[in-house]
Amino acid sequence: MQIPKFKDYITEAKTSGPYRLIIISDEPENDLNFHTAKNLMKQADKLGHKSYIYRNTGGYVTVEDDEEMYFHNQDDKKGFRVSAKDTVAIIRGSVVRRDSWMDLVSRLEKHQVCVVNSRECVSMCADKYRTSLRLADYGIRQPKSVLVTDPENSMESFDSLEEKFPVILKTLRGSKGVGVLFIESEKSLDSIVQLLNKQDEDSDILLQQYIKTKWDARVLVLQGKVFAAMKRHVVPGDFRSNVSRGAEVEELTLTKIETEESLKAAKAVDGQWVAVDFIPSADRVKEPPFVIEVNSSPGTEGIEEATNRNLSKEIIQHFENREHWKKVPTMCGYKEVVYIHPFGRIVGKFDTGNSGTSVIHADKIKKSGGKVTWSLEGKTLSNDIVRKQTIEVGGLRDYKEERIVIKLDVKFAGGYYKEVEFTLDDRDEKSKILFDRETMNRFNVMVNPNRKYIITTKYSLDDNKKGEDKK
Repeated sequence: MQIPKFKDYITEAKTSGPYRLIIISDEPENDLNFHTAKNLMKQADKLGHKSYIYRNTGGYVTVEDDEEMYFHNQDDKKGFRVSAKDTVAIIRGSVVRRDSWMDLVSRLEKHQVCVVNSRECVSMCADKYRTSLRLADYGIRQPKSVLVTDPENSMESFDSLEEKFPVILKTLRGSKGVGVLFIESEKSLDSIVQLLNKQDEDSDILLQQYIKTKWDARVLVLQGKVFAAMKRHVVPGDFRSNVSRGAEVEELTLTKIETEESLKAAKAVDGQWVAVDFIPSADRVKEPPFVIEVNSSPGTEGIEEATNRNLSKEIIQHFENREHWKKVPTMCGYKEVVYIHPFGRIVGKFDTGNSGTSVIHADKIKKSGGKVTWSLEGKTLSNDIVRKQTIEVGGLRDYKEERIVIKLDVKFAGGYYKEVEFTLDDRDEKSKILFDRETMNRFNVMVNPNRKYIITTKYSLDDNKKGEDKK
């Protein structure tokens, strides 16, 4: 198998500056959420960024190589270039309607594009019951909820809720208040559940405690910080407070506990940019709110009105800083086959406990001036000495030693990484390579300690089993 030439793999050539923005959406032109997509694109263009709204219906994707993809809207042959080096992808909620559209998000993640939000986050937020379970795992206060498991006996689920009428009925997928119903009696519950089941036998239904309130809150969380917050007054004659239904809004100052719970909810779904909706407690200072939903595709129209801020512009500016680009890591095994130039394929061990520098096995180490000559796999190499580093050796050896640091080029999981730092050491009885946390972060991988060879296979080594780890 011919190995491609090594080339620079630079994930952050600059810490800030212009980037390319692609928004994945299939919302109707007159939809409020599409208004958000259009406004994000407008602000990006004003700030000097290249932008593109990709419509899933009729669109298609072409892949040029391991680094670049082109997204084409219908009748757009040229398309829009997308690359891990310079592109941010914002995923709108309409993507969840089809598995193939969600698979497109996975392709972006595989290409290490900065995706806002991840497939896992989008799919979780789209399912109200799944969201509820995840929030419960994080100890977040919510209205009591129960899944209707038997449409023919909905009262059984109601009884397990241990609440009196009225209650709230929700379909698991829905937005802007659609699929949310106010149920006042057993008769209403039975008829609504049977109607929904008749329309779609596979539809899941959630019953939820009704908490009477005059207003609820929407909190925008952007990468671990509260970005904006608003109060939404319940629509007169209704029980809902959605902006899309005409709710009046105003800016909201959160209490400390409301801030903490909002941030915790965003973390629970691993969201980069999400909206957390909650009903305030009776004592806002001392008691946590009731979190009712986390939205992975928040609109900006209502909250921009409430805060009198151009939030769309601020979001675009936020991602000008490359340090804000969070990429979904690829799961790998604790051992994988990597390509080390010029030695070829070698088994490397990925050690999350190694906070030092990656290590590579070396025979016949000879220093001369600023150069070091060493051997591996029958090949001799001469490298510049980057520096000498004192290493604390754990385990049975448990002492300090000075090692030479060099740089080598590495290919792994479709990426080319130039000048990865290694210390030279005798690892004849161990895996020939031990990667450190910093290098794993550069590779954008997450190690599964229970498995090896998730991305690669040891059989990709040549017939001589170069670099095979010793048992």
